[in-house]
Amino acid sequence: MNALFRGDTDSRRLVALAAPIAGTQLAQVAVSTTNIALMGTLGVREVAAGGLALVLFNQIRTMCVGLITATGNQVASAVSRAEQRRGFAEVEIRDILRTGFLIATVSALLGGAVLVASGWVLQWLGQDAGVLAAARPLLIALAPGLLPCLWFQVLRQYTVGMRRPQALLVVTLGSVVLNVALALPLMHGWAGLPALGLTGIGIATTLVLTVSCVVLALMVTRDPQLNATLPLWMWPVRRETLCTELRLGTPIALTYGSEAGLFSVLALVMGALGPAALAAHNIVYQLVYIVFQVAIGLSHGVSILVSRAVARYEFRAARTLAAIALRQAALITTLVGVLYVAAPDTVLQPLLTDRDPTTVATARGLLPIAVVLQFFDAAQNIGNGLLRGVQETAAGFRLSLVGYWIVGLPTALALAFPAGLGAAGVWWGLTAGLAVTAGLMLRRYRTLIDRRVRTRPRVLADSMPGPP
Repeated sequence: MNALFRGDTDSRRLVALAAPIAGTQLAQVAVSTTNIALMGTLGVREVAAGGLALVLFNQIRTMCVGLITATGNQVASAVSRAEQRRGFAEVEIRDILRTGFLIATVSALLGGAVLVASGWVLQWLGQDAGVLAAARPLLIALAPGLLPCLWFQVLRQYTVGMRRPQALLVVTLGSVVLNVALALPLMHGWAGLPALGLTGIGIATTLVLTVSCVVLALMVTRDPQLNATLPLWMWPVRRETLCTELRLGTPIALTYGSEAGLFSVLALVMGALGPAALAAHNIVYQLVYIVFQVAIGLSHGVSILVSRAVARYEFRAARTLAAIALRQAALITTLVGVLYVAAPDTVLQPLLTDRDPTTVATARGLLPIAVVLQFFDAAQNIGNGLLRGVQETAAGFRLSLVGYWIVGLPTALALAFPAGLGAAGVWWGLTAGLAVTAGLMLRRYRTLIDRRVRTRPRVLADSMPGPP
């Protein structure tokens, strides 16, 4: 793998920025993966209920995170502009961060209310009554965790935009250990605590999110470079900055929500197929979600680099970065896919303690599909990051609607029911939707970059000094 990047400055720069982000994402998803494994010790119904609650939590969290994701790009652009004019960007960066914290706070409060309400609304969508009854207390326990989770994300976008994301990995690695240490006693009633089952896992997750946010905030304040532009309060906020953040962030939130919403709807379809199908879906989805974290690292990394390149009129470099990110995603998803095919039982065993034959058989059938799905999932996420880097977030949302809902969902339903493929049909439909979305986003990005190369003076288009 080192040979792949040797002598390639753009590749090394992308890896240097993406690897800490991906590592942080992997550590964060380790918490939810651990939760799924802990749920597996309680039974198939608990896996179905807990997995459904986590899907809903991730749906709302993802949309809220989308609202503040452009914070990192705006910080990176502000720094790049300041470097060009040999000035300082402290005032602009503080204004961006205050706006990000305000949006995070409001969206967390509203999202928490929606999350709790969903535990009752879903009874009208054909979900198993027993699964919903088990999921409701967990949803209530998870809802308060949205606030520290989103504050953490604002700080994270800040550190990424400043190209100093390394501190995040230390925080999230510790959160994995803390989650297990808190969840087990709360689940089983150890040390004199009440045995709360699934609810205990939710309480542990909320506590871990809170601790992670506090620790990261302390680490940021102790970094001289980061602390120099960190605001003390989320007020005052300039209306212009708020409008810009919402203009960029709303389409990102809708794009994220469109993808997560497709996964959530398909989880409901799986629930209609029965608890075993839903449990298998949750387990294999969690595996794909792990790989997806690497794609998130590449997406954020290439997005920041593209923002810097565009601010410097380095459009040819921006075009090259897209190919590099896709090549790295293809390598990683292929390696993981080989493991899925060669050792399916080994891959599934940590997440499926209860060896229900129907659940195991369904999960094994989904793994080969996951090999194909995870590459297109990574590609569409990278495409979304590329469009974010050129501030074309609205285009990403429009294209996601076509891929996810016009292609993906109808295909999944047709293959699952009329074609009689069941769970496998749902996943093939999802794969088709992701593939179309990836193709549309990447084509749109290439078109935009080629247009800018043609319309800018050649001296600017060919200038590629690279970030200092």
